[in-house]
Amino acid sequence: HKEYRRQRQMCIRDSATGDAVLAAQAAGADFAYIGSAFIATREARATDAYKQAIVQGSSDDIVYSNLFTGVHGNYLAPSIVAAGLDPANLPVSDPGKMNFGGDAAKAWKDIWGCGQGIGAIDRVLSTAELVQRLDREYRAARARLALNG
Repeated sequence: HKEYRRQRQMCIRDSATGDAVLAAQAAGADFAYIGSAFIATREARATDAYKQAIVQGSSDDIVYSNLFTGVHGNYLAPSIVAAGLDPANLPVSDPGKMNFGGDAAKAWKDIWGCGQGIGAIDRVLSTAELVQRLDREYRAARARLALNG
């Protein structure tokens, strides 16, 4: 007989609300990834400008590009503009010609990453406050499902 081993399933998305975590679970994920919401916490070592760009931004500010690292990722348009580049006209990178030793703007330091959960982030919180909010939202979403089920 064959032994069945369940492989872990991850929801690869920036879940910024308790509702999104429950939705990932309902879709079969074992866990959900939360990134940008934690960048915008008081304890995060991100600059205040980075945190405010997340708070003030929306999904329209997300730019998908491989220019900065050679690997496609989501970056905040205001940080790209601050580096003197046009987010709407970024060239495609050739990973074989990347120069990581130059004076160019550095990904994650000068060019800020951010996920699609940006729209759910409306202020800088402490990590404890964020976790409490996520827990509250998750429990409320579960309760709504129970009422409708």
